[in-house]
Parts: sequence; structure tokens; C-alpha cells
Amino acid sequence: MSAENPALALYAAHGAALAARYETVAPAQLFAPVADLLPPAPARVADLGAGSGRDAAWFAGQGHQVTAVEPVAELREAARHRHAGAGIDWVADQLPGLAGLDGRSFDLLLLIAVWHHLDTAQRAEAMVRLHDLSAESARVVLSLRHGPEQPESGAFAPDVEGTIRMAEAKGFTLLRRVEAEAQQRQDTAGINWTWLVLAA
Repeated sequence: MSAENPALALYAAHGAALAARYETVAPAQLFAPVADLLPPAPARVADLGAGSGRDAAWFAGQGHQVTAVEPVAELREAARHRHAGAGIDWVADQLPGLAGLDGRSFDLLLLIAVWHHLDTAQRAEAMVRLHDLSAESARVVLSLRHGPEQPESGAFAPDVEGTIRMAEAKGFTLLRRVEAEAQQRQDTAGINWTWLVLAA
């Protein structure tokens, strides 16, 4: 997600309202379709595009060592305050480069409601970076948004099959593909999700 991506400006302008929406979603319910594939604690978890910090705090509360990456300062600082004391390492960085994570590796990488903000070229770069950041036997969890494609606001079509092929070409194995309904009650009609779990 480049600095020029219009989605970042939208999140910055509406961060407080969006964070309030995100926090209404229960992570245990959200991750239920893939829960059996998540590594046991303590694991090194990277939440890429952490938003309100909801998922990062949930994983930290289960005993994981969590790094939360969020490019939008308004969201990141509000999340840091909201979940103060959770022991989360907050990083100002963004996909696809993630230079701020150089030298680190993770057992679990999360991209929840993030992939649709990357165009095709950025997804290819991000997949390489995800593999670089994956420890042995790491898992990568992506939720891919199906809904109106709006490039002008930084929302691109998901291309599930293309994403799977891209992942396999970089050395990942697909462990699960599952369809899910809207993640938030406020999601507009016609938005649903495909979840992918990849193994390094």
C-alpha cells in the first residue's frame, strides 16, 4: 500500500468512526473459521494493517508476542492508547515493503481486510515480503474482500485464484480456503470475504 494510496487518506479522515466500528467485532468469532490452524502461544505474531488494534490486543491477551503494523498515524496512536498495557509493539510501516520489520521473522502473519488495498503489482511484492518474514512452519492468514471495486478509493478486486497461485509460486502451501459473511454489521449488502490460510 503506497503512500499515495487513497485508502490511507480515507482512514486518516474517518479513523475514529472506523475504529469504533472495528471494535464491535469479536475476534474470537472473526477467527473461528481458521482458529484450529493458528499457532499456539507463545508465538511471534505480526498484525499487518492493525487498524484499531482489536486483533493485536486479542492475540496479545492470549500470550502471543505481537507486533502491530499500521501506516495511518491517526489509527495507530488511537489504538496504542486504547490498548495500552497490552504489550503490543507498534510499528509505523506499510505493505508491500515493510522495511521496518527487517531482520525479524514471525510465526503468524495477519492481513485482515488489507489485501484489497493492494493492486496486482503490490500484491506480488507483498507476497515475496511475507515469505521473507515467515519463520519455519509459519502461517499467513488473509481475508479477501468481495464487493464493489473502487480503485479511486483504494479498493481493488480480490482475485482469489490469482492470490493462491502467487502464494504457491513463492513457496507457500494453501491449508484452507473458506468463505465468510460480512465482518461487521455495518458492512454494506454484497460484501463478503474469502479467508486463506497459507503455510510457509
